[in-house]
Amino acid sequence: MEDGEDVALDFGSEDDAMRHKRVRHPVACFFHLFFRVLAIITYLFCGLFSNSFVTSFVIIVMMLSLDFWTVKNITGRLLVGLRWWNHVDEDGKSHWIFEARKKPGTLPPTAAESRVFWLGLIICPIIWSLFFFGTLFALKLNWLAVVVVGLSLSAANLYGYIRCKVGGKKKLSSIATNFLGQQILQRATATTPTDA
Repeated sequence: MEDGEDVALDFGSEDDAMRHKRVRHPVACFFHLFFRVLAIITYLFCGLFSNSFVTSFVIIVMMLSLDFWTVKNITGRLLVGLRWWNHVDEDGKSHWIFEARKKPGTLPPTAAESRVFWLGLIICPIIWSLFFFGTLFALKLNWLAVVVVGLSLSAANLYGYIRCKVGGKKKLSSIATNFLGQQILQRATATTPTDA
């Protein structure tokens, strides 16, 4: 398999009754949000239940790890048909693989499941970024370690799924450059004054 090669994934066959459901995977939707929300709530309110930093750190990192694993291995595949991973070959070279469901005949993700997936995936790194600046400016350096773990794990999943969505072979910087170039070109051609 070549690095970044598109692969048709077999996610199982769905029957016609599943086509008309708004949420085909309610358990996956629940757990997509459960661990990340629980980690954020624990971070915000852990001082009310325990004065031990170590206990709070372990609980929050455990919730973040469960969230990372769940999103990377289960909910991305079920809710939006995307998955990513790293493969190390015999030579020790690391290959990042980004896949999207391309098999004909499989059901596309529902709008509700897709919305839950992407909103959860995008909002959590934003929240952890706010926590990062809050702990940095408050000089709570021990809590900064917790926030960095939360930000790192949620940002890694976000980056992986964005790469899956836009295509594993393409570089995100080239996609952004092409998009901005097209926007500038369209505006330049649309706003040129015409001579009478």
